[in-house]
Amino acid sequence: MLLRLAYLGLTNSFALLRLISTRDRDKDIEILAVRHQIGILQRQLNPGRVRFTP
Repeated sequence: MLLRLAYLGLTNSFALLRLISTRDRDKDIEILAVRHQIGILQRQLNPGRVRFTP
């Protein structure tokens, strides 16, 4: 429960930063958020089941 609260706080802070930042910074923050979400999904799935390729 505490981990989920920390995750929600982190994602909301990224959303807030997205609203007040510049154009280049918006893109960089969004890329970091998507990479973080992909990392979470990869840990939740079995490593042999689904593999993401660049």
